[in-house]
Amino acid sequence: MLLDDFVAALDPVAFARRVGIEPDAWQRDLLRSNAERMLLLCSRQAGKSTVAALLGLHTALYHAPALVLLACPALRQAQEIFKSLVGFYGKLGQTVPTESESALKLELTNGSRLLALPGVAQTTRGYGNVGLVILDEAAQIDDALYDALAPSLAVSRGRIILLSTPFGRRGIFHRLWTEGGTQWYRVKVTAADCPRIPAAFLEEQRAIMPSWSYEQEFGCVFHDDQLSAFTFADVQAALSADVVPLFGEVVCG
Repeated sequence: MLLDDFVAALDPVAFARRVGIEPDAWQRDLLRSNAERMLLLCSRQAGKSTVAALLGLHTALYHAPALVLLACPALRQAQEIFKSLVGFYGKLGQTVPTESESALKLELTNGSRLLALPGVAQTTRGYGNVGLVILDEAAQIDDALYDALAPSLAVSRGRIILLSTPFGRRGIFHRLWTEGGTQWYRVKVTAADCPRIPAAFLEEQRAIMPSWSYEQEFGCVFHDDQLSAFTFADVQAALSADVVPLFGEVVCG
């Protein structure tokens, strides 16, 4: 193993630099984190998909044999992050040779596989010994997709990363962000935190967009769905653990 490759194997930040990416401070911290559970709440264009692709490729190259799964609400979205990953792989000069490659799959000679999956729970079940699960646009996935993929990490003790811009106060991403507990490594990056997004552009968008939409897309604020009849606070206020069932305990079967 060449010295540069050895350094990249030990330090994912050095690995990112090898493929031409100079990570932001939050990306450096995340790349070097050993956390098994990660949540990235990020503005549009903050670099969340880029850092996830880097983690996926680093896992496949240096933690082989590893199965890396990329899933999004739509297959087209999964293909985009997969293209970024394959692009980074090409810049390395194929440090580990390719076994086979398609638009949705990359298999390496070290036994690692990287798969882009549609966001459908029924077609994502059955994977085992998974090294890393990446759920992009996670605020828009069905809870069933998370439920289908999470068990694949039970034996391997692999890692999972959910990354998204907010999309209402609902769903698995919002629930994990607000109620998931301390086992989740959380990163929040607003557009104002990203050095690549000009302040003038943000001011222009603020003047054009509805305030709730701007705050959601660029400020990482979870807002109620604008089409909902009841707010999140209304629903929470209607819930109580002290209510006794009218007809007592119901036993099925």
